[in-house]
Amino acid sequence: MTQIYDVAIIGAGIIGTSIARHLSRYQLDVLLLEKGIDVAMGATKANSAIVHGGYAEPQSTLKGQLCYAGRQAFSQLNAELSFGFKTTGSLVVTTEDDPRPLRALLKQGEANGLRDLRIVGEETLRALEPELSTEIKWALLCEGAGVCSPYEMAIAMAENAIKNGVSLRLESEVYAVSGSKGNFRLDTAGESIRARYVINAAGVYADRVSQMVGVDHFTIWPRSGQYLLFARGSGKAINHVIFGLPTAKGKGILLASTLYQNLLIGPDATDQTDREDTSTDLERIAAIFDQCKRLYAGLDARQFLRSFTGIRARSSTGDFLIEETKVPGFLQVAGIESPGLTASPAIVHMVENILERSGLRLEPDPGFDPYRKPIIEQGDLRPLRAIRPLLDRPSSPEKIICRCEQVTEGQIIDACQRGIPVKTIDGVKRRTRASMGWCQGTFCRPRIAEVMQRTEGPSFDDRSDIEHSGVSRVEKSDLLDFLQTRIE
Repeated sequence: MTQIYDVAIIGAGIIGTSIARHLSRYQLDVLLLEKGIDVAMGATKANSAIVHGGYAEPQSTLKGQLCYAGRQAFSQLNAELSFGFKTTGSLVVTTEDDPRPLRALLKQGEANGLRDLRIVGEETLRALEPELSTEIKWALLCEGAGVCSPYEMAIAMAENAIKNGVSLRLESEVYAVSGSKGNFRLDTAGESIRARYVINAAGVYADRVSQMVGVDHFTIWPRSGQYLLFARGSGKAINHVIFGLPTAKGKGILLASTLYQNLLIGPDATDQTDREDTSTDLERIAAIFDQCKRLYAGLDARQFLRSFTGIRARSSTGDFLIEETKVPGFLQVAGIESPGLTASPAIVHMVENILERSGLRLEPDPGFDPYRKPIIEQGDLRPLRAIRPLLDRPSSPEKIICRCEQVTEGQIIDACQRGIPVKTIDGVKRRTRASMGWCQGTFCRPRIAEVMQRTEGPSFDDRSDIEHSGVSRVEKSDLLDFLQTRIE
């Protein structure tokens, strides 16, 4: 007999994986469907990695209602799933003498429930961020904002969901959805799937999935944002997430130190029609660099590693779209752009409430295990002389495969044995950081491939970075040459 799932989730980004993991605490048969070769292949792997404060959107919107509630859950989630989260605080800065725009944000944040906001002047700013431009006059400080690793978070969610009984189908694009509550049919290239409820978390394709069941009252307008990432350690001088004043197109360009102390700058915002175009543009990159240079003179083009582009799923409604549609049992979780990552823990509770009101019985599973061990540990790298004996030793768990990020063979094998098929070097990179260092994989890619071929066999698919990340090596070289003109 064909299995009938209680819930089928379309899309395995941060929203789909978070919903799957949350529902795995109940006695349900849940299926997570993803068209890509891995989870977290869309906006989840190409965004600002910021856990926002919750002051940037008004209380009248779902964004404003869910951001702060989601932010409050990150510490506990990280304690359970070990994906990486750090409270750094954030600063919205201005070089103008007038602090009134910051006061408006402060008032908006307080309406959203925040109690960790205050406006600071130049003296406090110098103490908090001594390396920032002395032209900055005022800032809005949010003490509880932070940074995380979005793709590691989604991977952790999916791993834990699978551990607790969720089924995952990768490379399973949904081409048709029909039926209604209790009897949906979802057609992919490989099979037809039955489900009682369907959750549409398809990111930039959420409108097209919605149209499959005749719900077409919104459109996804793709908006691209480009970023520059700099070498590990380049972010040490930046203590907070630094924003300029928000614009009509979003929160604007930021400077932040990632969990691993890489300086990250961007994004800009450009509307486009292509939902897959993640190429980068030299002029846009230059504009981002020059804008950030005015805030932080220590920005050094010689530490540039790579650029990347994310596509945001902006809805024509202007807000998150989270609802049961006119088709009973078909739930919409669409238009999840910033602050979607931060709001994700609150979004899953909203989805849970909708499902329960719709009639889905949510009986806790006494065997639910919320914990997941990390693959890698955050910390300082060891001196090269200390790891040199581990570089060329025979195959063993301690052998170092990636010299720049000091990733071992054991960590790579562990990453591939957690329930999600890992078929590419890109998949290994996002789980272990192997090939994210100075050489960008020149040293370790063949070594990763050798481990993968030996342990994964025919399932390993050594496709290029172009297919999976949208950035070619030629383009990286051009960008580096271009940024050299910014070196004074």
